[in-house]
Amino acid sequence: MSEPNETDSLAAPTGFDPQALESLLHDVPLEVTVELGRVRMNLAELAGRLGPGSIITLDKPTGAPLDVRVNNRLVARAEAIAVGERCGIRIVELVGSGKES
Repeated sequence: MSEPNETDSLAAPTGFDPQALESLLHDVPLEVTVELGRVRMNLAELAGRLGPGSIITLDKPTGAPLDVRVNNRLVARAEAIAVGERCGIRIVELVGSGKES
């Protein structure tokens, strides 16, 4: 008997029905996060700058695509848009599984 290899674990089992799986898992909650940017500072810097009216500059330039993550996995890039009185995003790129950031 041969040892299973990495590609064996990625293959769909015989009789696999993606629609049945989707039906089974359709109501499983997922956390979708859109990241505007990041900044790293120490506690003293944060304490000195955090308050009403404070402006904190993030690492992303204006107009740069936003990272869209599902359960903390990067899945897409998007641009910020207004949807009526709410914020929204427009997906501009889907990220393949090999491009984790």
